[in-house]
Amino acid sequence: MRILMFGWEFPPRMSGGLGTACFGMTKGLAGLGHQITFVLPQAEETSAPFLNLVPAFGLPFSGADPEPEETGLLRRITVRPIPALLNPYLNEGRYQDLYLSEGGRFRDSIPVYGINLIAEVIRYGRAAGAVARRFSFDIIHAHDWMTVPAALLARRISGKPLVLHVHSLEYDRSGENVNGEILDIEKEGLQQADRLIAVSHRTERMIVERYGIAPKKISVVYNAVSRNEAQRIYQTERTGRRKMVLFLGRITFQKGPDYFVEAAARVLKVLPDVTFVMAGAGNMMGQMIERVGELGIGDHFHFTGFLQGEEIERIFSLSDLYVMPSVSEPFGISPLEAMSYDVPVIISRQSGIAEILKHALKVDFWDVREIAGRIVAVLKHPALAGRDGGEGEGGTPEDPLGNRRGANRRDLPGDGCVRNGALMF
Repeated sequence: MRILMFGWEFPPRMSGGLGTACFGMTKGLAGLGHQITFVLPQAEETSAPFLNLVPAFGLPFSGADPEPEETGLLRRITVRPIPALLNPYLNEGRYQDLYLSEGGRFRDSIPVYGINLIAEVIRYGRAAGAVARRFSFDIIHAHDWMTVPAALLARRISGKPLVLHVHSLEYDRSGENVNGEILDIEKEGLQQADRLIAVSHRTERMIVERYGIAPKKISVVYNAVSRNEAQRIYQTERTGRRKMVLFLGRITFQKGPDYFVEAAARVLKVLPDVTFVMAGAGNMMGQMIERVGELGIGDHFHFTGFLQGEEIERIFSLSDLYVMPSVSEPFGISPLEAMSYDVPVIISRQSGIAEILKHALKVDFWDVREIAGRIVAVLKHPALAGRDGGEGEGGTPEDPLGNRRGANRRDLPGDGCVRNGALMF
């Protein structure tokens, strides 16, 4: 099958988990013999090295060269960059505020994509949708709201069916303070698509309840990490230093960074020899830095800024615990990445990944006391990370996935794994 795919992130252009998901997804589809043309926005001028696109064949991913037998698969994926300026994670107001506040540059190492988000989405839609006139394909596969105008134009031009893949919704990103224009575009895409893919049952329920979409139109397909990738990672010696607790993600409302900071302050009262690391960038970064100062925990707290490639591998390999306190997380692929490094994880119950990680410690994002208590328990007794409040036994040294540190890696889905009816690459 020939697939025309619209997205705004693909390695090496990475700004969040969607790039990881799209790489694994297209690689899996290519392995089944499908041919994918991936249409990606690309800034015409940028000094950010991770935005320099290369041909899809021979494409490095997370600092690792593709295996020889994979090269043929990658040649079935053609990346088509077009001139477009997009930032995927900001609503219209934050987009303009960040642009204007720094005199034309986003804060926290986020690249400049333009001042008017909606205008850029429409411009990308016209340019990317017109690709449908130049290529032959059997189906259209689009990712999230920013690709909706492009996908709908491509469908009008070609008459081919449209599958919209929902990785995040405006209610996830903004809570109840949704942007009306974004919500309208998102709703049109959900209504007009021939089929919807949701990354979790949590997202499926939100689509049904918030947008009035019939459940029969939606399929749930979980994200995953590859076992092969997990086997290629390197380890860093952890002895002779402080324990390190990691937050890795966008520093935005959706990801709950404020709850992580408050929990850190509580933990340090009990375990003063712990380092907390907040890796990522976002509009709440300044606020978090100020709060760390107010709490007087600056000597135990580090902000790394945006990380990519081998930097992410290294931060995981140095970590003793990963915490994801997301307020509303459609899925959340980073815990799977952490687990591939044998790092225990604590995840929000308000996340899609909580549906499949039966052996991970779970917390309510708002319960700072519970988060702190779980962190202390894991750092004092690492084997506890293999248990999940009575939901099942944790990992053991005999774990076939090599769970030598008591982390919950036994939950890792592998290539071709099917769970709850969903194909996991």
